[in-house]
Amino acid sequence: MANIESIADNTNNEFERVYPTQPIPEGQVLWFPFQGQRLMLKVGDQDAAILQGDQTLLDNIKHEEILYIGRYRGQPCLASALDPEASLPGDWKAVGLRELYNLMPGSEYNIATYASQLINWYQTSRYCPVCGSPMVPVDGGWGRSCVKGHYTGYPAVVPAIIILIHDGKRVLMAHKAGWGKRYGLIAGFVEPGETLEECVRREVKEEAGIEIEDLEYRCSQPWPFPSQLMIGFMARYKSGTVHPQDNELDDVHWFSPDTLPELPPPSSLAYMLISSWLQQYGNQQ
Repeated sequence: MANIESIADNTNNEFERVYPTQPIPEGQVLWFPFQGQRLMLKVGDQDAAILQGDQTLLDNIKHEEILYIGRYRGQPCLASALDPEASLPGDWKAVGLRELYNLMPGSEYNIATYASQLINWYQTSRYCPVCGSPMVPVDGGWGRSCVKGHYTGYPAVVPAIIILIHDGKRVLMAHKAGWGKRYGLIAGFVEPGETLEECVRREVKEEAGIEIEDLEYRCSQPWPFPSQLMIGFMARYKSGTVHPQDNELDDVHWFSPDTLPELPPPSSLAYMLISSWLQQYGNQQ
């Protein structure tokens, strides 16, 4: 089987995470300032790049607290949320995370999504959900705790499965309204009290009406919309007649390697799973 794990690992060991107890460094840093889900980039003649500068970079721009999130290739990385109405320098451009998906190197994109999720966490965890008191950082991580001791919370990570199903010669792909000509793979959120394997089998039955066998885990990928962790599996078709079972999908269809439809973006876990399958089964007609 193709080494999909190495395909999915875009950051390897270049990014070292740090936590709130670390002091914000001085000097030149990489900046990840956001307005909502849009990252600010410096626009050049040919491309857009991560902002670089010292701590004075945001001095004249209204912003919230600055988070020191880690070091990339030895250079400190800072994240911050900008005021929605803040006036920005002329050579800055606000770009949505989805737009950045295939425009940035995978390692930098992963840091940007990490920064976005931490900012979202800080913005939504200012006050205790039990009593309304302020929340303050806890030691040793990104958790926050109620000053009156009523609640401690951590950044949400929402597990969701995605599954490539094949019969040795064909791969099963799904289509939703609004996707145009693009097809993807069956996916869904893990429910409370459910194992990943149970979730896979339930989603496959609910969305395609079939049974699977030979289920195996392949790899995972953070998906920051807003905080999913996509967990990729591969399985072989066992039995049943394929047809959409719920209102989410308008088509579920078998495709051979030479009849594949428009695929998800190359950086997506769905694309990685399909590529891995093609490497193993693409010549079996």
